[in-house]
Amino acid sequence: MSSSCSLSAFSAPKMDQDNNSEDESVGPSEDPSEDELPSLPPGLSDGEAMELLWQLRSQRRQASPELPETVSILTAPDGSLLYLVGTAHFSDSSKQDVAMTIRAVQPDVVVVELCQYRVSMLKMDEATLLREAKDINLDKVQQAIKQNGLMSGLMQILLLKVSAHITEQLGMAPGGEFREAFKEAGQVPFCKFHLGDRPIPVTFKRAIAALSLWQKARLAWGLCFLSDPISKEDVEKCKQKDLLEQTMSEMIGEFPALHQTIVAERDIYLTHTLRQATRCVETPSNAQKVPAVVVGVVGMGHVPGIERNWEKQLNITEIMSVAPPSRFGWVLRTVIKGVVMGMLGYACYRAGGSLGRTVLSLPAVESLLETIRPPPLSPHDL
Repeated sequence: MSSSCSLSAFSAPKMDQDNNSEDESVGPSEDPSEDELPSLPPGLSDGEAMELLWQLRSQRRQASPELPETVSILTAPDGSLLYLVGTAHFSDSSKQDVAMTIRAVQPDVVVVELCQYRVSMLKMDEATLLREAKDINLDKVQQAIKQNGLMSGLMQILLLKVSAHITEQLGMAPGGEFREAFKEAGQVPFCKFHLGDRPIPVTFKRAIAALSLWQKARLAWGLCFLSDPISKEDVEKCKQKDLLEQTMSEMIGEFPALHQTIVAERDIYLTHTLRQATRCVETPSNAQKVPAVVVGVVGMGHVPGIERNWEKQLNITEIMSVAPPSRFGWVLRTVIKGVVMGMLGYACYRAGGSLGRTVLSLPAVESLLETIRPPPLSPHDL
């Protein structure tokens, strides 16, 4: 995981994703005046400007900072430090914890619990995100199914419904702590911004594959009829490790396979990306390697797992694999789609030919027709 840093160093942080995606730069704000850029003396060479900014950051970095109780400190073998901020995803105080930590330690790298499929939440303002979270329409359903497959796509929509329920209850868009981290990283000289989470399509596909048909039905039923009221006080309780671990224990008892794929495996992946980021950096003056300072921003539920895995030998190859769809799964999906298409065809026949042709030309129907084709045979099917 690597990226080049800007000479101005206060410009948009470079975003890296540790799964072979392309780097993408996004500014923390459209108005440069909001970033409070420092004034540099005129006539400086690039090397002199870089050295001056490096010294400025060193002066701002606190040797023994007073940090929120949600911050854990982990040390890498080379002496680099990780300040791990545990957050609640719908919390104003979590945003304050993130801002306070980044300003105090002036990190070389900020790593957040996002992947490239969810990076759009860094680019949208709060009002747009609030509106998008509440609006689950046919286009979003089609996009989720196209991106993740039928079962995983539908499960993603159900989880979006849960997020929309929380959004409606609290009047607050999710991911505020990540947007705060991105904004603050843009004001730290030479700070890089990394996307540290496993791609969400991999997580959904592995989660669905790990559940039995009965477990999928129970989970879908519970998500569909979620209506319990949620207060901001309830959200803040999620920052308490003991309460969160108790909740996780309850979930393990009901859906152990789901906890394994959505929590435990992502603990491993996040630990891997955080350790990749927590490596020595070079000083601009003489390229001397010095221990790095890294801030990680993750949900509080991942903190215990990251702490447990920090010094272990990790192999993420296994948790990145997705099993191909089975022949039985394809047959089941084809039968369901066939029933839907049969009903649609009968409705078109009753309505008349011209209307039928119009309906069949709709993008949603064409997309459905294109998916009704068998997967290639694997060697063990022959």
